[in-house]
Amino acid sequence: MTGWAGFGVVAGASLLVLAVLQTVMFAVGHRIGRYNVVDVGWGLGFVGVAWLALLVGGGDPVRGWLLAVLVTVWGLRLSWHMYVKCRGHGEDPRYVELLAKYDGPPARVAARRVFGTQGAAQWFVSLPLQVSAVTVPTTGPAAVALGAGVVLWAVGFGFEAIGDAQLRRFKADPANRGRIMESGVWAWTRHPNYFGDACLWWGLWLIAASAWPGVLTVLSPSAMTYFLVVATGARLLEKSMSGRPGYAEYQRRTSFFVPRPPRRRAVG
Repeated sequence: MTGWAGFGVVAGASLLVLAVLQTVMFAVGHRIGRYNVVDVGWGLGFVGVAWLALLVGGGDPVRGWLLAVLVTVWGLRLSWHMYVKCRGHGEDPRYVELLAKYDGPPARVAARRVFGTQGAAQWFVSLPLQVSAVTVPTTGPAAVALGAGVVLWAVGFGFEAIGDAQLRRFKADPANRGRIMESGVWAWTRHPNYFGDACLWWGLWLIAASAWPGVLTVLSPSAMTYFLVVATGARLLEKSMSGRPGYAEYQRRTSFFVPRPPRRRAVG
């Protein structure tokens, strides 16, 4: 099924899948007493939408398979990374602060403000996948956009995966306790994982935009970039890190978001 009728089916089914996922993640979080499990469900939700779009949509199967594979590689890696990161730790301070901010039972606040909000964000950000699933094959000059999208996805995935791996090894060394990670890709940007995530989703958008009307979903990667930079990502992390010894010097030398060669250390 293609066209707007097909999009309605894919969009509705995607909303249902994400609602079920967030309900399950909320139940797990409520049972274990911490709601940071929502972060594990972030990547999984997009994987679910990508495969549902491929199976339900009647658009170009080549582009559908490409998007499904790329989203799956990214989403499963990210969800596993978040699972390992959260395992054995307490609640994320972000969610502690959020639950304390609103009146009412914590479970109800978490259901609405954490899991409900994330489900809505997943649906909106995944619109390029949904629209692409019901559009015609990519042909002619538009194939350049598809190829550029794959390259941009690869750059983004590399920054995110390498950045996470380097930080994990750094933190595993007891000698680095209390120190700032400032080598590898972390010497080029203070947030290589967030930068990589943004690049990756702009790449997925380019792939979807290679066939009309995929280009109209440009607000989806824009929203993802806003989340990563302002709402829940880099700016929020900078605020929590600002008081750590050496971080001000790290900020002076290293780009905030877009990678560039690091400045020299201050002398004296």
